[in-house]
Order: sequence, then structure tokens, then C-alpha cells
Amino acid sequence: MVSRRNFLRAAVSLAAAGACGGLVRPARASALPLRLSWYPYELKLRHLFGVAGNSRTTTQGVQVRLEYEGITGYGEASMPPYLGESAASVQEFLSRVDLSPFRDPFEMEAILDYVDRIAENNAAAKASIDIALHDLVGKLIGQPWYRIWGYSAEKTPATFYTIGIDTPEKVTEKTKEAPAFPILKVKLGRSPKEDKEMVTAIRSVTGRAIAVDANQGWPEKTLALDMIEWLAEEGCVLVEQPMSKHRPDDIAWITARSPLPIMADESLQRLWDIPVLSGVFSGINIKLMKCTGMREAKKMITAARTLGMKVMIGCMTETSCAISAAAHLSPAADWADLDGNLLIANDPFDGAGVSETGKLLLPDRPGIGAVPKPDAPGEHAVG
Repeated sequence: MVSRRNFLRAAVSLAAAGACGGLVRPARASALPLRLSWYPYELKLRHLFGVAGNSRTTTQGVQVRLEYEGITGYGEASMPPYLGESAASVQEFLSRVDLSPFRDPFEMEAILDYVDRIAENNAAAKASIDIALHDLVGKLIGQPWYRIWGYSAEKTPATFYTIGIDTPEKVTEKTKEAPAFPILKVKLGRSPKEDKEMVTAIRSVTGRAIAVDANQGWPEKTLALDMIEWLAEEGCVLVEQPMSKHRPDDIAWITARSPLPIMADESLQRLWDIPVLSGVFSGINIKLMKCTGMREAKKMITAARTLGMKVMIGCMTETSCAISAAAHLSPAADWADLDGNLLIANDPFDGAGVSETGKLLLPDRPGIGAVPKPDAPGEHAVG
């Protein structure tokens, strides 16, 4: 007999094979190397951003360029504090990347496998190269990635719009200022009293649907289930990470009884986590900065679907560079939480947009479709 775990692992491996395979390289011959450069960039938030464990007004970032035959691919690493990466650690990782053996950017699997083996972790640093490489190759092909992957731009979902933890007065103000998107995402995970005050503040302004991210904040499973049942009555559509990632049995207990889908966030990082989470969560929230980029994210979507799990494409606080990269995957998702660029005041890129109703609008430019604004920094990039 094949054990359930071995069966799931085998299913994931088969379903996830070949996310970058099958590309047809335009006829050209070049001995030019791939040139990697980067520069740090601090993202400034429009509002104080609070989650269950901390709050901040800025996020560290590193912008990446990958040049080949006069064409530039753009990438990004964004590092909220809990990921354990920083602008310094990303730049140290990038300084160890030697792309000189690779003279053909279409060797995507070989290049990204090499980058992944340089060191453990460093997911955001790896994602920055992955995004830049996808952008570069898409430009060489002359097509956007959603089209290369065979997705329809018409099938993008509406993105959530996030409201961080704050006082009820500030939450009311933020809700009034929020775009008219169909789903608001609210950060919870404090006491039931404080969490209910936040939701009540939102409900005093709007009846729109709510997605909840508890950020591992609820300490006990019956309390969490009570909160989820109350949230369902308040028009909530899903709950992310109700409890600590170190308590999968309690989360499975909640998922089995919950009236709402329970989505993995902190419990999930990379492809190999998915088989373990099957039966614990209803679905997964995939973020490029945690899974090393577009290549693995696409494999994760296939693996989750194979296991009957729902899929959400999420983000950190990111510019339109990384948001555009993730948006190309959104037609394959049930939900999208790709508002990171809308929450910052100094976005140096133009890229994926949103309609007045929140629907993601994919750029039709080749690659990821993000282009630097005229006043974007980086002309003195290092590397």
C-alpha cells in the first residue's frame, strides 16, 4: 500500500513539473553574459501598517536589474521584518551570484536551480532574480507572461484592499478612504474584543465583503472558531492563518468545523510544504517573496489544485514591479490580494493596474509589464 503522504508528495511532484519548460527561443546567437545589478530602495507606506505582532511605516526593498543584449529585466525583493531578511542580507546574497557560466537566459531552470542552491532561505533575494529573469525572457519572446502561460487576462479576480490593525476611529477613516473594491482585507489577531471592534468599525461604513488575516494571533482553537463563526455572520469570505504555524492539529480541527475557508499563510513558504498542509487548511496563499518567485509559484498553484485546495495570490508591501509579476498568475487563482503597490507612496514603477471595481488589469507589455517611471532611482546601481 502507498501511504497517503507518499501519494500526495508524488502527486505534487508530477503536477508541478516544468513550470518554465517548453519556451521557444527566438533565433539568435550571443556570447554576451547576463549582467546583474541592484540597489536598495525603502518603500514608504501611506498609513501606519499594523498586524498582530508589529506595525511599521516603511518596508525595506532591493530593486534588481538583469541585462542581456541591451534588454533589461526588472526584479524586486521586499522584506517585511518577520521574514528574517534585510536589504543588507539580500545584497550580500546577490553579491554571491555568478551568472557568467550562463550565456542564454532561456536556460531558466538551470539558472534558477543554481540560484536556489547558493544558500538556504533568502527567498526574497532569490525571488528578485526570478522576477527579473522572467521579465527578461518575456521581453526576448515579445509576450507577457500570462499569455506565455496560456492564461486569459479576462479571468483576473478583483484584488483585496488591506486595512491594518488600528484604533476603531482610524479603521473607520481608512475604510472611508479605501477604493471601492468588492472585498476589504482586515488584519486581526488581538483579543476578541479588539478584533470585533475593528470589524464593527468597518461595518459602520460599508457592507462590503471582508477577508480576515489573523497572522497567527488567536491563541486557542475554540476561541478561534468562535471568532470565525461570528465573522461569517458579519460577511467574511475567508480567514488566513488563525493560529500559530506550529499548531497544525489545532488548525486542522478549526478547518474541519469552520463555515469559512481557512487559508495557509505563515504555515506555507515553498512547494514542498503543500502536501503537509493538505487536510490542515482549505487552501494556500502564495507569495513570491516567500516561495522564491514566479517559477515556483506556478508549480505551487498546480500542486494545490491537484490536492483539491483553493488558491490565493498574495503579496508583501511591494512596488508595481513584484505586484505585476504576481498578477500574471492571478487568472489561475480563486482570490488575489495584490494591493501592496497601492499602499505605498513612492512606487517607482508603472505596471499592473486595477479597475474602479478592483479587477486586476494585466499589462500587455512583454515580460512582467512593469516599466520604471521617469524619475525612478537606480542609475547608480551596484553589483
